[in-house]
Amino acid sequence: MTPQEASAAAAKVCLMAPVVPVLVVDDASIAAALAQALVAGGLPALEVTLRTPAALDVIKEMATVPGGVVGAGTLLTPKDVENAKAAGATFGVSPGATDRLLDACEANDLPLLPGAATATEAMCLLERGYTVQKFFPAEANGGAPALKAIGAPIPQVKFCPTGGVSLKNAHDYLSLSNTLCVGGSWVAPKDLVDAQDWAAITALAAEAAALS
Repeated sequence: MTPQEASAAAAKVCLMAPVVPVLVVDDASIAAALAQALVAGGLPALEVTLRTPAALDVIKEMATVPGGVVGAGTLLTPKDVENAKAAGATFGVSPGATDRLLDACEANDLPLLPGAATATEAMCLLERGYTVQKFFPAEANGGAPALKAIGAPIPQVKFCPTGGVSLKNAHDYLSLSNTLCVGGSWVAPKDLVDAQDWAAITALAAEAAALS
Protein backbone atom coordinates (compact mmCIF):
# COMPACT_ATOMS: atom_id res chain seq x y z
CA MET A 1 0.00 0.00 0.00
CA THR A 2 1.38 3.39 -0.97
CA PRO A 3 1.15 6.43 1.31
CA GLN A 4 -1.27 7.96 -1.20
CA GLU A 5 -3.52 4.89 -1.04
CA ALA A 6 -3.27 4.90 2.76
CA SER A 7 -4.30 8.55 2.92
CA ALA A 8 -7.25 7.96 0.61
CA ALA A 9 -8.42 5.08 2.81
CA ALA A 10 -7.88 7.12 5.99
CA ALA A 11 -9.89 9.99 4.51
CA LYS A 12 -12.82 7.65 3.88
CA VAL A 13 -12.74 6.56 7.52
CA CYS A 14 -12.54 10.16 8.73
CA LEU A 15 -15.49 11.22 6.58
CA MET A 16 -17.82 8.55 7.96
CA ALA A 17 -18.78 10.75 10.92
CA PRO A 18 -17.55 13.94 12.58
CA VAL A 19 -16.22 12.01 15.58
CA VAL A 20 -14.08 8.88 15.85
CA PRO A 21 -14.48 7.39 19.33
CA VAL A 22 -11.13 6.74 21.01
CA LEU A 23 -11.69 3.65 23.12
CA VAL A 24 -9.70 2.21 26.02
CA VAL A 25 -11.42 -1.09 26.82
CA ASP A 26 -10.35 -3.54 29.52
CA ASP A 27 -12.95 -6.25 28.98
CA ALA A 28 -13.36 -7.94 25.61
CA SER A 29 -16.66 -9.51 26.67
CA ILE A 30 -18.43 -6.14 26.39
CA ALA A 31 -16.64 -5.00 23.22
CA ALA A 32 -19.32 -6.01 20.74
CA ALA A 33 -22.09 -4.38 22.78
CA LEU A 34 -20.08 -1.16 23.07
CA ALA A 35 -19.44 -1.11 19.34
CA GLN A 36 -23.12 -1.74 18.62
CA ALA A 37 -24.10 1.18 20.86
CA LEU A 38 -21.72 3.58 19.10
CA VAL A 39 -22.66 2.42 15.61
CA ALA A 40 -26.35 2.74 16.51
CA GLY A 41 -25.70 6.34 17.51
CA GLY A 42 -24.13 7.13 14.15
CA LEU A 43 -20.41 6.69 14.84
CA PRO A 44 -19.23 3.73 12.73
CA ALA A 45 -15.46 4.36 12.77
CA LEU A 46 -13.99 3.11 16.05
CA GLU A 47 -10.41 3.46 17.32
CA VAL A 48 -9.42 0.85 19.90
CA THR A 49 -6.21 1.93 21.61
CA LEU A 50 -3.58 -0.71 22.29
CA ARG A 51 -3.27 0.43 25.89
CA THR A 52 -4.81 -2.58 27.63
CA PRO A 53 -3.97 -6.31 27.61
CA ALA A 54 -7.43 -6.96 26.15
CA ALA A 55 -7.09 -4.54 23.23
CA LEU A 56 -6.44 -7.08 20.47
CA ASP A 57 -9.33 -9.26 21.65
CA VAL A 58 -11.50 -6.14 21.78
CA ILE A 59 -10.64 -5.41 18.15
CA LYS A 60 -11.52 -9.01 17.19
CA GLU A 61 -14.93 -8.69 18.85
CA MET A 62 -15.72 -5.25 17.46
CA ALA A 63 -14.72 -6.34 13.96
CA THR A 64 -17.75 -8.67 13.95
CA VAL A 65 -20.26 -5.85 14.47
CA PRO A 66 -22.21 -4.96 11.30
CA GLY A 67 -21.76 -1.38 10.18
CA GLY A 68 -18.64 -0.80 12.23
CA VAL A 69 -15.15 -0.03 10.94
CA VAL A 70 -12.55 -0.85 13.58
CA GLY A 71 -9.04 0.53 13.78
CA ALA A 72 -6.15 0.18 16.19
CA GLY A 73 -4.78 3.20 17.99
CA THR A 74 -1.47 3.77 19.74
CA LEU A 75 0.49 1.86 17.10
CA LEU A 76 4.15 2.25 18.10
CA THR A 77 6.05 -0.67 16.55
CA PRO A 78 5.96 -2.93 13.47
CA LYS A 79 4.79 -5.75 15.77
CA ASP A 80 1.84 -3.60 16.86
CA VAL A 81 0.91 -3.20 13.19
CA GLU A 82 1.09 -6.93 12.50
CA ASN A 83 -0.92 -7.81 15.60
CA ALA A 84 -3.58 -5.19 14.87
CA LYS A 85 -3.99 -6.36 11.28
CA ALA A 86 -4.24 -10.00 12.41
CA ALA A 87 -6.91 -9.03 14.97
CA GLY A 88 -9.09 -7.49 12.26
CA ALA A 89 -8.20 -3.80 12.36
CA THR A 90 -8.84 -2.10 9.02
CA PHE A 91 -6.97 1.11 9.82
CA GLY A 92 -4.34 2.30 12.26
CA VAL A 93 -3.65 5.44 14.27
CA SER A 94 -0.34 6.49 15.81
CA PRO A 95 0.58 9.32 18.21
CA GLY A 96 3.57 10.18 16.03
CA ALA A 97 5.36 8.65 13.06
CA THR A 98 8.66 6.85 12.47
CA ASP A 99 10.02 5.40 9.26
CA ARG A 100 9.85 1.87 10.71
CA LEU A 101 6.20 2.29 11.63
CA LEU A 102 5.28 3.78 8.25
CA ASP A 103 7.19 1.01 6.45
CA ALA A 104 5.33 -1.64 8.47
CA CYS A 105 1.89 -0.16 7.76
CA GLU A 106 2.64 0.08 4.05
CA ALA A 107 4.00 -3.50 3.97
CA ASN A 108 0.95 -4.84 5.81
CA ASP A 109 -1.56 -2.84 3.76
CA LEU A 110 -2.89 -1.11 6.89
CA PRO A 111 -4.00 2.48 6.21
CA LEU A 112 -2.45 4.73 8.84
CA LEU A 113 -3.47 8.04 10.36
CA PRO A 114 0.01 9.15 11.45
CA GLY A 115 0.43 11.66 14.24
CA ALA A 116 1.98 15.10 13.75
CA ALA A 117 2.28 17.94 16.26
CA THR A 118 4.32 20.52 14.34
CA ALA A 119 4.57 22.01 10.87
CA THR A 120 7.86 20.17 10.34
CA GLU A 121 6.31 16.81 11.23
CA ALA A 122 3.35 17.50 8.97
CA MET A 123 5.73 18.45 6.15
CA CYS A 124 7.82 15.30 6.59
CA LEU A 125 4.72 13.13 6.35
CA LEU A 126 3.46 15.12 3.37
CA GLU A 127 6.83 14.66 1.67
CA ARG A 128 6.35 10.90 1.99
CA GLY A 129 2.83 11.12 0.60
CA TYR A 130 0.61 11.25 3.70
CA THR A 131 -2.01 13.94 3.14
CA VAL A 132 -4.30 12.83 6.00
CA GLN A 133 -2.79 13.03 9.48
CA LYS A 134 -3.65 13.06 13.16
CA PHE A 135 -2.97 16.32 15.03
CA PHE A 136 -1.89 15.16 18.48
CA PRO A 137 -2.04 16.13 21.27
CA ALA A 138 -4.41 18.76 19.95
CA GLU A 139 -5.26 20.89 22.97
CA ALA A 140 -1.77 20.73 24.45
CA ASN A 141 -0.36 21.94 21.14
CA GLY A 142 -2.49 25.08 21.01
CA GLY A 143 -5.86 23.68 20.01
CA ALA A 144 -7.90 24.84 17.05
CA PRO A 145 -5.98 28.13 16.61
CA ALA A 146 -2.71 26.21 16.22
CA LEU A 147 -4.25 23.76 13.75
CA LYS A 148 -5.68 26.64 11.74
CA ALA A 149 -2.25 28.30 11.67
CA ILE A 150 -0.55 25.10 10.47
CA GLY A 151 -3.19 24.74 7.77
CA ALA A 152 -2.52 28.14 6.23
CA PRO A 153 0.88 27.26 4.67
CA ILE A 154 0.16 23.51 4.35
CA PRO A 155 -3.39 23.32 2.93
CA GLN A 156 -2.66 19.98 1.25
CA VAL A 157 -2.86 18.18 4.60
CA LYS A 158 -6.15 17.34 6.32
CA PHE A 159 -6.27 16.37 9.97
CA CYS A 160 -8.10 14.45 12.66
CA PRO A 161 -7.26 16.32 15.87
CA THR A 162 -7.20 14.17 19.00
CA GLY A 163 -6.17 14.78 22.59
CA GLY A 164 -8.26 16.99 24.82
CA VAL A 165 -11.08 17.22 22.29
CA SER A 166 -14.54 17.25 23.86
CA LEU A 167 -18.12 18.06 23.04
CA LYS A 168 -17.39 21.60 24.23
CA ASN A 169 -14.58 22.34 21.77
CA ALA A 170 -15.18 19.85 18.94
CA HIS A 171 -16.96 22.42 16.79
CA ASP A 172 -13.92 24.73 16.99
CA TYR A 173 -11.93 22.07 15.17
CA LEU A 174 -14.67 20.84 12.84
CA SER A 175 -15.21 24.37 11.56
CA LEU A 176 -11.64 24.44 10.17
CA SER A 177 -11.11 23.72 6.49
CA ASN A 178 -8.23 21.35 7.25
CA THR A 179 -10.17 19.18 9.71
CA LEU A 180 -12.00 16.07 8.48
CA CYS A 181 -13.16 14.81 11.88
CA VAL A 182 -12.08 14.74 15.50
CA GLY A 183 -11.14 11.89 17.79
CA GLY A 184 -12.48 11.79 21.33
CA SER A 185 -13.13 9.54 24.28
CA TRP A 186 -16.07 11.48 25.71
CA VAL A 187 -18.63 9.42 23.76
CA ALA A 188 -17.72 6.30 25.75
CA PRO A 189 -16.83 7.44 29.28
CA LYS A 190 -15.49 4.78 31.62
CA ASP A 191 -18.37 5.05 34.08
CA LEU A 192 -20.98 4.34 31.42
CA VAL A 193 -18.91 1.53 29.90
CA ASP A 194 -18.41 -0.07 33.31
CA ALA A 195 -22.15 0.23 33.97
CA GLN A 196 -22.86 -1.19 30.50
CA ASP A 197 -25.30 1.67 29.95
CA TRP A 198 -25.46 1.22 26.21
CA ALA A 199 -28.50 3.46 25.77
CA ALA A 200 -26.65 6.39 27.33
CA ILE A 201 -23.61 5.75 25.11
CA THR A 202 -25.83 5.59 22.03
CA ALA A 203 -27.31 8.96 23.06
CA LEU A 204 -23.81 10.48 23.43
CA ALA A 205 -22.85 9.04 20.04
CA ALA A 206 -25.93 10.54 18.40
CA GLU A 207 -25.11 13.93 19.91
CA ALA A 208 -21.58 13.67 18.54
CA ALA A 209 -22.75 12.47 15.14
CA ALA A 210 -24.87 15.64 14.81
CA LEU A 211 -21.83 17.91 15.19
CA SER A 212 -20.62 19.89 12.21
